[in-house]
Amino acid sequence: MLNIEEIRELIKLVDESSIDEFKYEHNGAKVAMKKNSVASTSYSTVPTPSSDSQKGVALSQHNETPDEKQSESVTPASNDSQGAETPPSAGLHTITSPMVGTFYNSPSPESDPYVKKGDRIGSDSVVCIVEAMKLMNEIEAEVKGEIVEVLVENGQLVEYGQELFLVKPE
Repeated sequence: MLNIEEIRELIKLVDESSIDEFKYEHNGAKVAMKKNSVASTSYSTVPTPSSDSQKGVALSQHNETPDEKQSESVTPASNDSQGAETPPSAGLHTITSPMVGTFYNSPSPESDPYVKKGDRIGSDSVVCIVEAMKLMNEIEAEVKGEIVEVLVENGQLVEYGQELFLVKPE
């Protein structure tokens, strides 16, 4: 079975390459990734029939239709036209999700969020958790600066490469 780091690396390599589809099978695990022209990269891991004695983990990503993707991209643009503080292209750093999973803004439901709008962060500050395949992955800021905007809600499903935070670098 592939570990999360291997899956991340595969996703990154496929995303940065010119190939549109990738399939891989190893030790009873199958990984298939396909780029769509409008929707994001998707992948799934399923056990093969020969691994009856192994308990397999299945992970699949919902592929959005072009209409769903289009409606999401229209919403932020309308917010910008209503006088948002800073357009995303104005020297802001974007923290993106390194994997598909569930976004959590705090280590537990009772805890305060790791960061909120206006907080100052260091490059090694944990800004959130993305849960993937029952593993809690702490996401670090990668840059020193100030949180300008939190782009996702607690408990929201996020995709590989989805923008999570906008940071004004120092």
